[in-house]
Amino acid sequence: MYAAPGSLTNYAIVDLGAIAHNVRALKARVGSNTEIWAVVKANAYGHGAIPVAQTALTFGATRLAVARIAEGVALRKAGIQAPILVMGYHLPTEAQTAVHFDLTMTVNDEAFLHALAMQARDAGKRVPVHVKVDTGMGRFGLLPEEVLPFLNLVAAQPHLQLEGLWTHFATADEKNKRFARLQFSLFAEIADLARDYLEIPYLHVANSAAILDLPDTHLDAARPGIALYGFYPSAEVKKNMSLRPALQLITHVGRVRTLPPGASVSYGRTFIAQRSTRVALLPIGYGDGIHRLLSNRGQALIHGQRAAIIGRVCMDNIMVDVTHIEDVNVGDEAVLIGQQGAEEITAEEMASWAETIHYEVTTSLLPRIKRIYRSHDESTA
Repeated sequence: MYAAPGSLTNYAIVDLGAIAHNVRALKARVGSNTEIWAVVKANAYGHGAIPVAQTALTFGATRLAVARIAEGVALRKAGIQAPILVMGYHLPTEAQTAVHFDLTMTVNDEAFLHALAMQARDAGKRVPVHVKVDTGMGRFGLLPEEVLPFLNLVAAQPHLQLEGLWTHFATADEKNKRFARLQFSLFAEIADLARDYLEIPYLHVANSAAILDLPDTHLDAARPGIALYGFYPSAEVKKNMSLRPALQLITHVGRVRTLPPGASVSYGRTFIAQRSTRVALLPIGYGDGIHRLLSNRGQALIHGQRAAIIGRVCMDNIMVDVTHIEDVNVGDEAVLIGQQGAEEITAEEMASWAETIHYEVTTSLLPRIKRIYRSHDESTA
């Protein structure tokens, strides 16, 4: 079993068996001709990049994808040898680091292209690179008319290998797939032209939503992010495969007191007790990644019952109303994400209270939240 939290006040239990289950399910979904590249950027969406990456690679992923060079370096320093694609923005001054740590770079400008080629030459390596096509996201990548000339520049570099061409969907998680299909059509047209005279081993476009809803976009590799962690990208995608959420967020009751009618709770006195109110303090707050918008609207589970957050979320504490819950005592477990008894609070539900998305809920969890890992051997996956 995973280690008991002991004196820890706040911790996230990450079920690596759920990660393993989700990787296998995603692989079954895309089929034998499509590789799974596990997206573990932003500390694996808050779950812990190194253990998640190791588990994903063990259970069917062939590569990893991150947003920044530093994220790839951390994985390499942990001993991970699988190919790692860096998908995001980087500077020419980072080219030496990329080459040294054998990272596969997305290259979209001449300055970085030449810096990477020079560092590859000096290191005596032939470095694989990918090129991103901006088909509608408008944030990173080459516009369609820029792609073929740039691919020729890449192909002319003897120390670089043109390994992949990719794009990213802007609306694949929406019910209306019209724009996603336009993006894919544009990408396919460019890819066909490029492959007429260039060898490009990998075409990849499918994110989690496209894996679920757009099977014709799976191509040579698919890049699941949010689905890897057991979440559907949105309420508008088809729930046509089994996913298991991997993360539970747990704290404990730090103090219990009864406030009289008229007493106020937290900054700004946004909660005034209308009756004798039993209040439990939970030692977790926005300094741990709990969104302040949960003030007077979020909930926690104590003794398998829902307890409403009252007053403003503080940096280090939140307060919940436990008047209706019997025998709440200091040290009792409080669940913010996950199941307790017959009740469950999902990351999606917390996101709705905070007026955000579940991606942000998990990636917001800060280092003060200890991650405790349940190995896949201990899971029922």
